[in-house]
Amino acid sequence: MRALIWLIGIFALAVGLAMVAGFNDGYVLVVLPPWRAQLSLNLLVVLLLLGFLLAYVVVRLISRTLGLPRRVVQWRERRRREKAGRALREALRTLFEGRFSQALKFASNAFSSGESPAMAALVAARAAHAMRDDTRYRIWIGHAADSGEEARVARLMTEAELAVEGRRFEEAAERLEMLKLAGHRHIAALRLALRVASALERWDEALRLTRQLHKHKALSDEQAAPLIRRAHVERLKELATDRAALAAYWLEIPADELKDRRLVERAMPLLAAAGEGPAARRTLERLLDEEWDSGLARLYAHCGDGEGDPVACLAKGEGWLKRQPRDAGLLFSLGRLCMGAQLWGKAQSYLEASLSLAPTIDTHLALASLLEQLERPEEAQRHYRAAAVRVAG
Repeated sequence: MRALIWLIGIFALAVGLAMVAGFNDGYVLVVLPPWRAQLSLNLLVVLLLLGFLLAYVVVRLISRTLGLPRRVVQWRERRRREKAGRALREALRTLFEGRFSQALKFASNAFSSGESPAMAALVAARAAHAMRDDTRYRIWIGHAADSGEEARVARLMTEAELAVEGRRFEEAAERLEMLKLAGHRHIAALRLALRVASALERWDEALRLTRQLHKHKALSDEQAAPLIRRAHVERLKELATDRAALAAYWLEIPADELKDRRLVERAMPLLAAAGEGPAARRTLERLLDEEWDSGLARLYAHCGDGEGDPVACLAKGEGWLKRQPRDAGLLFSLGRLCMGAQLWGKAQSYLEASLSLAPTIDTHLALASLLEQLERPEEAQRHYRAAAVRVAG
């Protein structure tokens, strides 16, 4: 339809020009001594138009001829870039396929062609590292560093990641610190920093990073819980010789993290060994009131140790006993608490009841200790032997 409209328009213009030319009877006299020429005005107009077109064609031809060397250079540069880009794409593909020698070859070609040299150097460095070729890895990382700020973040992340893979955690920590100082604290860097902090046993930093990743939804509750638990337990082990610091650290743990029963279960022996078992009393009581756990109930015995109040703990435990009359862990704790309150008869009855339900090494040892205090050495020796048999078995 559009072509038909153009055709009609061209014919209409031609008819209009023919009509105008038919009514025009003027002429032009051209004098160039000794010559004279007389032309019709219509012919002059046609000649001028043809002359303009001819001049335009000549000028364009000259311009294109003069610009030919420049276009050849541009064509060659375009071909070079296409070839280099294809080499870089092939390097990435073969790297992901696990064909590291081929990836190194293609990346070297891309780097030599000057197309994204920093990215090509990083691909080559990863391929060399995967081939366990440390010399070439260092060379290619050096080439990436020579590229300046263009790929600084990518280079530092690559160095940190590959250092972690090679278990060079101090080197990884140095690179991550450089990223941190430059203001780059994205999720991937935080994940790497967490792995490095755990490997270097920097538990305060590991705990902070885990909380940060969990806050940003980079770790689920199920993923964060064991990491937080381990950081707390390892930190408690480090503070085991400083009783005041141990108690202060325990009190600083947020309440939502103390809902982790496995954390409390692993931390309680550490607190008890330092004489700070009573510090966990409120936490244990809250957890047991919310949901009964025989393992935690067995650990409740430590809440009456040292400066704890065994009588108050005993009253709380006997309240639970009404709901859990056949819980061996609770009976063991009540026996230990009775020993702390010097209620020897009740202690023996609770421990023997626990032993009848679940004979364990610590119950045998607690009974043996009680019987020694009651000056019944033969019976105590019998329980020591029973404990030894269980250890050997």
